[in-house]
Amino acid sequence: MVRKSHFSKLLFLLMIGLVVGSYSTAFAKSEYGKGNGNQSAVPKIEYTVSMTRPWTHMLEVEMKLTSDSMPEKAEVKMAVWTPGSYLIREYAKHVMDFVVLDGSGNSLEWRKTSKNTWQIDTNGAKELKIGYQVYANELTVRTNELNYEHAFFTPAALFMYPKGHLAAPSTVRVLPYGNWKVATGLKSTGDPNTFSSPNFDILFDSPFEVSDFKEKKFTVRGKPHRYVVTGEGNYDLDRIAEDTAKIIEQSYQIFGELPYDDYLFILNLRGGGGLEHLNSTALQWNRFGFASPNNYRRFLGLVAHEFFHLYNVKRLRPDPLGPFDYENENYTKLLWVAEGATSYYEWVLMRRANLVDAKGVLRNYANIAESLQRRPGRFQTSLEEASFDAWIKAYRTDENAVNNQISYYSKGELVNFLLDIQIQAGSNGSKSLDDVFRYLYAENYKKGKTFTSEDYQKACEMMAGKSLDGFFKKYVSGREELAYSELLEPMGLRMLQLRPENDAPRLGANLASGTGGVKVNSIPVDTAAYEAGLNADDLIIAVDGYRATSQNALNRYIGMKKAGDKIELTVFRHNRLRKIPVLLGKTPASGYSIMPVTNPTDAQRSLFKSYLLEDLD
Repeated sequence: MVRKSHFSKLLFLLMIGLVVGSYSTAFAKSEYGKGNGNQSAVPKIEYTVSMTRPWTHMLEVEMKLTSDSMPEKAEVKMAVWTPGSYLIREYAKHVMDFVVLDGSGNSLEWRKTSKNTWQIDTNGAKELKIGYQVYANELTVRTNELNYEHAFFTPAALFMYPKGHLAAPSTVRVLPYGNWKVATGLKSTGDPNTFSSPNFDILFDSPFEVSDFKEKKFTVRGKPHRYVVTGEGNYDLDRIAEDTAKIIEQSYQIFGELPYDDYLFILNLRGGGGLEHLNSTALQWNRFGFASPNNYRRFLGLVAHEFFHLYNVKRLRPDPLGPFDYENENYTKLLWVAEGATSYYEWVLMRRANLVDAKGVLRNYANIAESLQRRPGRFQTSLEEASFDAWIKAYRTDENAVNNQISYYSKGELVNFLLDIQIQAGSNGSKSLDDVFRYLYAENYKKGKTFTSEDYQKACEMMAGKSLDGFFKKYVSGREELAYSELLEPMGLRMLQLRPENDAPRLGANLASGTGGVKVNSIPVDTAAYEAGLNADDLIIAVDGYRATSQNALNRYIGMKKAGDKIELTVFRHNRLRKIPVLLGKTPASGYSIMPVTNPTDAQRSLFKSYLLEDLD
């Protein structure tokens, strides 16, 4: 049906400023191949993005399609997810005021035929002007935001595409608000605000930042790089660029190339996180999160992570991540490599760039191990299963996630670290995980192929000079407990528990101070709270008749008891008062630390130094 409301406003928007320059074929060789879809009668595709009233959060889009062979019923579609973020996000839900005109300005009938598909009666038209608005009020690296400060948009969340023509080229013209400037990884057509894309894989992989941003340009290996930063904060952009250049150089040392013409870092100083792209990345960080050494190191870790993705995932891609199906889930068992190995290389790159020391690296892995050991879910979900189920679990955690899930990021990072040690030990230090990625990059990406789980294991075994089947069956496809000290031993290291199990009393629930009491967030299995029947979302208001005003107050009271003592918790559950007797448990072992073995051998010392660039002491 045709929406009559707001039609006059949209008709005006469609008729002004819509003459877009001819699109460039620069960057025409897609890193994803030739795309997918039927390419018969490829239409000319031009977009114009306006932001005339940023306080409304409405991005205004015109999509102009021109073809001598326009189908009788044309269809345009909206992606439901964006690569790198494995969740169906239903971007079409933000579309408003959809309208279609032919080249003479006549309105055309249309209808929705699915959640993300609009069907248009073209009536013989050779030109369609499709206008719509997208509500943009969510700042993440995978969504859109328009407000008084900037416009950030993810093309998959903004631009529709003609059915069957994902491999078609397009141009994007941006009409900035006020004095705002435009930054994107797409190639300019010559007009500073008009850009070309050879296909939709490239377009959807090129986020835009439009604001009065600060900019810093720098060069690495003769290639231009730049940061654009929106927001005020305590950052030092010169220092960030200098340290980022060190990370880029170390990435170059692994692969021997920087496979792009230029690279863009988009940094918004709100929120947190990052998303990788082919020749750019979108980063978000707390505006005051740069001053402390630890926070700054974490920021550089984010930079290293997203930059390493330009090799691992954006080019060397796990099967079946490309060509992408933008309407459905794209399942893979290899996110523990795509994300976990990339998380591992955060630390590899930072150590080699001398941005963190060896103790910091080992402390990171010890912390990951301790976090993993607190999750009963490690016995329920393997790394491959966590990767495959990312679409229904990773971004949809609930109160039981601690019992049935693990992170393919953190456990994947830890397992790739331990795998690297096995490769280095098996090859007497002559090979490492670097060689695995170099091999796959040459044999798969360079030859236009994705890689499988079997490919990854085979490449690891090739470099290790031995079978690693047991390792993969136990720790990748299987759910066995990681044998930390055994796996660390070739490098002269062992995992220590600084605090063994003891009789200190433990409730076992994950708590947070709430309004009027202490809220139960989650309850790991095999804890006193689990056995007593405490529930997530219970509000503890008293213990043994004494008011529980905060988590600290509750912990202080329980701390006066010992394991095996009984207490009575008074809780509100669904606004009804209940009393729950609890038999307090013991405090489990904690305080993991990776330390040198006693009397390390020369071989262990050599392997440690070649890996962490410091002496083992």
